[in-house]
Amino acid sequence: MSESDSISLEATRRRLTDKQADTVDRLTKAALRVLARDGFSGMTIRLVAAEAGVGTATAYTYFSSKEHLVAEIFWRRLLASRSPASEDPDSTVRVLAELRNIALLVADEQELSGAVTSALLGGDPDVEHLRTRIGIEIRGRIARALGPDADEEVIEWLEMIYAGALVRAGMGYESYSKIADRIERAAVRILQSPAAD
Repeated sequence: MSESDSISLEATRRRLTDKQADTVDRLTKAALRVLARDGFSGMTIRLVAAEAGVGTATAYTYFSSKEHLVAEIFWRRLLASRSPASEDPDSTVRVLAELRNIALLVADEQELSGAVTSALLGGDPDVEHLRTRIGIEIRGRIARALGPDADEEVIEWLEMIYAGALVRAGMGYESYSKIADRIERAAVRILQSPAAD
């Protein structure tokens, strides 16, 4: 792993030594277990710290809130996911693959997927920072999939479709798989519309 890779994986509050990175990793893994067992409403930093075998005060040095911790989990999942999701020469195929890949990052984990939506809508400054980083990453992936002459307005439309669809999924209106299908259909309409040319 290069230095830039390790920086991008660090918790948002500080640069981490190997020991600190291990603690953060233990906390994120423990958070997934607590979420699966107690749900987002029952999750606390204290419970996660106990599950990880670290002190509560130690956990708070890395994560300001449970929302921050869940946002960090999503950020790490996003960075670990494959991009580009497709090498197809057709930019529409590349965009659809990228959007589906991102939309399904937490689809198989019901408690986590709902928690991610709640967490990313929070006002915690650490969550806001991660939300910005996540947004920049997703925007970059869409722009790369579209190609070097990508229209900024089309990128923005695709971002709005993605964000709105995931909020709907997080609210339980539809499964993430169905939402991924809806994202694809909406993206095709945008990419094939005369305004996108």
